[in-house]
Amino acid sequence: MKQSRLAFWIFLAPVLGWLLLLIVLPHLDMLYMSFRSGNFSDPGWTLANYRTFFEEPIYWLTFVRTATYAVVTTLFTLVIGLPVAFYIAKVVRPRLSGALMVLLLLPFWVSELVRVYGWMILLRESGVINYFLLKAGIIDTPIEMLYNDATMIMGLVYTSMLFMVVPLVSVMESLDDSLVEAAYDLGAGKLCIWRTIIIPHAKPGITSGCIVVFMLSLGNYLTPNLMGGKNSLWFTEQIYNQFIASFNWNQGSAFGFLLLALSSGIVWAGLKLTRQKLGEVAS
Repeated sequence: MKQSRLAFWIFLAPVLGWLLLLIVLPHLDMLYMSFRSGNFSDPGWTLANYRTFFEEPIYWLTFVRTATYAVVTTLFTLVIGLPVAFYIAKVVRPRLSGALMVLLLLPFWVSELVRVYGWMILLRESGVINYFLLKAGIIDTPIEMLYNDATMIMGLVYTSMLFMVVPLVSVMESLDDSLVEAAYDLGAGKLCIWRTIIIPHAKPGITSGCIVVFMLSLGNYLTPNLMGGKNSLWFTEQIYNQFIASFNWNQGSAFGFLLLALSSGIVWAGLKLTRQKLGEVAS
């Protein structure tokens, strides 16, 4: 008994060390810095870093905008991911299902930077799509498809799709096919079957996928910066500017904790609305 308990703690020690050194301690240090003034001659505590956020409209407007677009991205990803997951889990044969999962995984073998530049090559004024539209005579002048909110959301949906489809496929594989067949035999329509059987069964996967996609979208820096351009401000860019451009680590720490509070609050509200617990979703 003692040996098994000792082995348990030996195997758990690297995980606890990783969490303590790379997650807990840096966040505690950032929390400490967020309440400091940054002026070494003034060692006192202050709320000035948080007060700056509410006093400057550019900060809280970007904050609200980022949260809104992260929610929109999550909804788009869910709407696209649900039928894709159902097709992979229930419609195609098991061998083809594995091949489709590999195809879904394939773009993630390269970095996000390469994937975003791939979209930019397609969508820019001298890109592939404009070239074929001009050759076909559909347009007379190239269309600027980059650097707007719609393109940015499309890029975020693309980069997050795998993290929505995988948990959905996992829960849909456990769905009993006889329930869907019985509903068809009793005359239920497709919308009715989705609403009363498939979506309620997939609720843990939906919640799990939405949490991951929302977190990834909210904390994404690369895709909004490259595909959204200067007119699509993202709050992570404000954090980057404070840390790297302004060297104001105290202000950047305060912004980071506000973003953490926002993401935690929205995830908590989502769990309350769906009447689920975090432990159930994670399992």
